[in-house]
Amino acid sequence: HGRPDIFNTDQGSQFTSFAFTTTLKDAGIRISMDGRGRWMDNVFIERLWRSLKYECVFLNAFETGSEARSGIGSWIDYYNRRRLHSAFDGRTPDEVYATAEMTEQLAA
Repeated sequence: HGRPDIFNTDQGSQFTSFAFTTTLKDAGIRISMDGRGRWMDNVFIERLWRSLKYECVFLNAFETGSEARSGIGSWIDYYNRRRLHSAFDGRTPDEVYATAEMTEQLAA
């Protein structure tokens, strides 16, 4: 879906590093960081990471970065296009996104 306008994270060291923040700034992406201990601000992405770890990473013995990239990419594709989500009444995120996009177009 293209480059994001804003990137929201917690204050983990991987997100506060000079290399990471510089990469975002150089790409013109605004940085938004939740306050320390504000887990509710990031609850949805934390749930995604949990699912990724338990449904993909912990179940596969990736031996190389390429294997991990491919395996995680396949899982993200599955998560967005084929995995039914109870929070979306049994629909996929892609279905929800497409419905919202269509509604916006009709309202315009």
